[in-house]
Amino acid sequence: MNEYDVAHSPGMHVVHDGPRQAPPLLLIHGSGASGGCWSPVVPALARHRHVIRVDLPGCGQSPPPPSYDVPGQAGRVAAVLDGLGLRQVTAVGHSSGGYVATALAEQRPDLVGSLALISTGPSLDALLPQPLVLRVLLGPPLGPLIWSIRSDAMIRGGIRATAARPVDVPDDLVAELRGTSYRAFRAVLSRNTAYVAERSVPERLAALGIPVLVIFGSADPRWEPSSAHRYDAVPNTRVELLPGVGHLPVLEAPEATSRLLLGTP
Repeated sequence: MNEYDVAHSPGMHVVHDGPRQAPPLLLIHGSGASGGCWSPVVPALARHRHVIRVDLPGCGQSPPPPSYDVPGQAGRVAAVLDGLGLRQVTAVGHSSGGYVATALAEQRPDLVGSLALISTGPSLDALLPQPLVLRVLLGPPLGPLIWSIRSDAMIRGGIRATAARPVDVPDDLVAELRGTSYRAFRAVLSRNTAYVAERSVPERLAALGIPVLVIFGSADPRWEPSSAHRYDAVPNTRVELLPGVGHLPVLEAPEATSRLLLGTP
């Protein structure tokens, strides 16, 4: 593993794993998270792919941008891929990272050969009432105060609230989450909502015409699990439901998730 020279990745912290000559696999995290969220699947993926993890602007070790709008974030990811000279990558997004991956394919079809969306809600009407611990930790009026004094245990508790199974939260993810401010997190949530409210993800994908893999947990507490089948209407799309898995397949079922991303049995 090695970090790419940040000077060549404008506004983005980038980490590489696996052989550089292998097919490129870009991993994009969800709201307020960081590249550390992919740690459980990276070893398996990096045996067969050139894995590129990014911290989106304002998250983890990446500095905040002028704007958190989804197309703008996608543009910064495109600049990273251009700097690396990569084309036809498989872009993988977890949760709202799937919106950035989709926007990347919309803006730069030359860069994206296929998409994989993990726990990415198709439209706002599929959003479920959020777990109480997240509403307290993330929303006003207590959110800003709690965010400033949160312990590692609180961070882990917030992450685990969206899982349906016991999970080990990587230490690097906890450490990197401390680099995301409350203001940045709320701004990311707002802009993600605006993106999917403008046009649903299945509608956007249908216009792209590229292969899409959708991975959803059958017990996702954030998005109605049955909403995953809205992607069935998108040509060249495969939907995989993981039984008993919540919103965090990468942490809850890393082996199954890795196999699906690699297209192996």
